[in-house]
Amino acid sequence: MDLRKLKTLIDLVSESNISELEITEADGKVRIVKTEPAAPVQQMMQVPNMMMAAPMQAAPAVAHATEPVAEPVETGHTVKSPMVGTFYRSANPGAKAFAEAGDAIKEGQPICIIEAMKIMNEIEADKSGTVTRILCENGQAVEFGQPLFIIE
Repeated sequence: MDLRKLKTLIDLVSESNISELEITEADGKVRIVKTEPAAPVQQMMQVPNMMMAAPMQAAPAVAHATEPVAEPVETGHTVKSPMVGTFYRSANPGAKAFAEAGDAIKEGQPICIIEAMKIMNEIEADKSGTVTRILCENGQAVEFGQPLFIIE
């Protein structure tokens, strides 16, 4: 098999979500298997005795800095975005917002608009209660399932 053709096949496998490719031709058979990248290998270095005697106090501080920070858990009901689009708190720029923090709202009441593909979609509250937090900024892009409001 031609070396250029083989390289093209390797590139095809590496750039796609194909994990294995096998091709049989008159002049031979080629099997390309993509493996998942292995965990980073730590290399051991021999350190002179003088350096080993020095105290290493900086390492624990670095270890604490890389630990994930726990996000605060929201209480109450979360209203999530039913689509991808742009979040708006009011129908028009400068108009009164549909809902503010502290407002009592009823189920079915419009609480925001999400613009998707130049269509303005009113999002209604799926539960009655009081808006405790608004989690998105006006004009912010939102994803499907992204939390928008917390209702108590």
